[in-house]
Amino acid sequence: MPGGTAISTVRTLDAIARRPDWDVVGLAAWHRGAPDAVAVPTVPVVHHRLPRRALYEAWQRWRRPSVQRRTGPVDVIHATGGVVPPAGGAALVVTLHDLAFLRRPEHFTAHGVAFMMRAFALAKAEADLIIVPSESTAAECRDHGIDTNRLRVVPWGVTPASVTPIDRERVAARHGLPEDFVLWVGSAEPRKNLHGLVAAARDADLALPLVLAGPQGWDVDIGALLAESPPGTRHLGVVDPADLPALMEMATAFVYPSFQEGFGMPVLEAMAQGTAVITSRGTATEEVAGDAALLVEPEDRAALGDALRAISEDSELRGRLGGEGRARAAAFSWDTTAAVTEAVYDEAST
Repeated sequence: MPGGTAISTVRTLDAIARRPDWDVVGLAAWHRGAPDAVAVPTVPVVHHRLPRRALYEAWQRWRRPSVQRRTGPVDVIHATGGVVPPAGGAALVVTLHDLAFLRRPEHFTAHGVAFMMRAFALAKAEADLIIVPSESTAAECRDHGIDTNRLRVVPWGVTPASVTPIDRERVAARHGLPEDFVLWVGSAEPRKNLHGLVAAARDADLALPLVLAGPQGWDVDIGALLAESPPGTRHLGVVDPADLPALMEMATAFVYPSFQEGFGMPVLEAMAQGTAVITSRGTATEEVAGDAALLVEPEDRAALGDALRAISEDSELRGRLGGEGRARAAAFSWDTTAAVTEAVYDEAST
C-alpha cells in the first residue's frame, strides 16, 4: 500500500542512490501487475519467482530461500517493510516502523497480527541492528525486550513542494473541492481514528467540511463512515501523489488524530506545506510536530472537536502554526535520513 512505510523506504533508497558510498539493489516478490507509482524506487529491483505471500511465508517460517541467490553477494540485507528474510551470512538490518500490532492488536486482522508477531520475533532474535523512525517507537521496542544498543533512530524526511496557482486550480477542479476545508490523509483503518474524527466534527458542529483522502485499508466501512459524518464530508480515495502537496497547502487545516503511529508522515508533509496541524498527543506524531501543532488526546472527542473549531475559526492561530510547522519541517530531509541509514549499514557490516 502507498503509505508511510512504502514512501519512506522509496525516498530513503532514492537518496542513498544519489550518494557514492553504497550500491543498493531491491528484491521484490513476483507480482502480476506493476506497483503503485509512488512505491517504485529508482534503484534497480530484481524479482523473486515466488509470489508475495508464498515468499514471505517461506522466509518467516523456514528461513529460505536465500536473498543472495537473486541479488548476488551483499554486505547488508535491510528488511524495510515488515517481513524479515534470512541473512545468509550478510549483516541484517531491520526497520520496525511501529509496534501498533502489539499495543492495539484489535486494530488489525488476526492473520496480520500473527504475521507481524513472527516478524518482530525474528527481528528481535536475528537483527544486528534495528532502525526505528522515532524515539516513541524506540521506547516501545525497549519495553518489549530489545536492547537499547541495537536500536538506531532514523527519522524520515520530507521535500516541500512549490505549489502554483495553476496547481491549485487543477487539484480543486479534479476533486471538486470547496474553498475552505479540513483535510485528513491516510489509509482507512481502525488505528487512524476516523470514526472519532467524524464524531468530533459532528458534535462540534464544525463549519468547514471534512475532506478525507487515501486508500481503503481494512475494517473501516467508508459508506457507513460517510453516513455518520457531518454534511459535506467527502472521501476522495487514492490521490495522485502529484496532487498531494497542493491538496495539503489548500486545506484550511490538517487533522491527524491517530491512536498510534511509528512516525506520522502526513503530519510532516502538511507542516512542510505551511498548513496548520491538529494531531495526537502521546504518540510519535507529537514527537514530529513538537510545539508546531495543536495536540489532543485521540480518545477525547470533545477536545478534538474544540481543537477543530478553534483552528477553523482563528486565522491568526492558523497562520502561527503554519509558519512554525514549515520551519520545523525544514529540519527533516531525505538526505539526512539516507546518511544516517548508511551509517547504520557501516556499523552493521563491520
